[in-house]
Amino acid sequence: MLVRSRPPVSSSLLGIGRRSLDNFRDTVRIARHRLAVRPERYPNISWWAWILVWVFLTGAAFVRLDTPAGMAHGQWSPGLARLAEFLTQFALGGWYLIPSALLLVAANLTDWRSLSRRALMLVYNWTCLAFLMLSAVGLSGLLVNILKYAIGRARPLYFDDFGVLALHPFAFDARFAGFPSGHATTMGAVFGILLLLFPRRWYIALVVTACISSTRVFVGAHYPSDTVAGFGLGCAFALACGLVFARLGFIFRPVSTGLPVRKASFRLIAPGK
Repeated sequence: MLVRSRPPVSSSLLGIGRRSLDNFRDTVRIARHRLAVRPERYPNISWWAWILVWVFLTGAAFVRLDTPAGMAHGQWSPGLARLAEFLTQFALGGWYLIPSALLLVAANLTDWRSLSRRALMLVYNWTCLAFLMLSAVGLSGLLVNILKYAIGRARPLYFDDFGVLALHPFAFDARFAGFPSGHATTMGAVFGILLLLFPRRWYIALVVTACISSTRVFVGAHYPSDTVAGFGLGCAFALACGLVFARLGFIFRPVSTGLPVRKASFRLIAPGK
């Protein structure tokens, strides 16, 4: 009786590592080629109008809402406080970054050449979505953490001690890391992605993500202006990532004016036979 010998573990790991490296090289090669052959032309979007609206809303929240929110800290009803504590957890970046990173790792280890066309498109679409989520949430999160410690605004938890506008730049103290809100930035990025994917249902996405962002006020972690500023920052990053993805042909297709449009081939569920 012949016993078929199994390949050594080292050989299997070497093969997986080689496939992972090949997949990474192929992705980089495709992206570089598309950037090279497609002109660097993006649709004419009124970014200045968006920025002015963002600044106006942030300023209005600061003038009208921040002081009342600081004075009301600790006086919210117990039911509202508990609900806010529960909902605010969904604004943590880990909910969106960790699954996206794991999906990208799994895709990088997959033998794409062995997949059927239907499976290949499904894996490709999920991989693009994970990359978009990782880019929008991750990059905006990195920037907001730099900004909040550079600005050093005191949180409303310390309103009685420091007031509504106490700045301690580069204190590197969590007490002085209020502006902008990191949780709200994450929600803004999620809203931007949903806006690009489901433009006809943007109002539903806005209500849900804005409500989750507002919980940062009720838990005493941020002033309203912190959340408005963070939300706008995250949304802007998501839209900018969407424009780059459209130029690369990932998920979206570019249009002459306005935001990119989702491609008809982008499906996260395999169509029935």
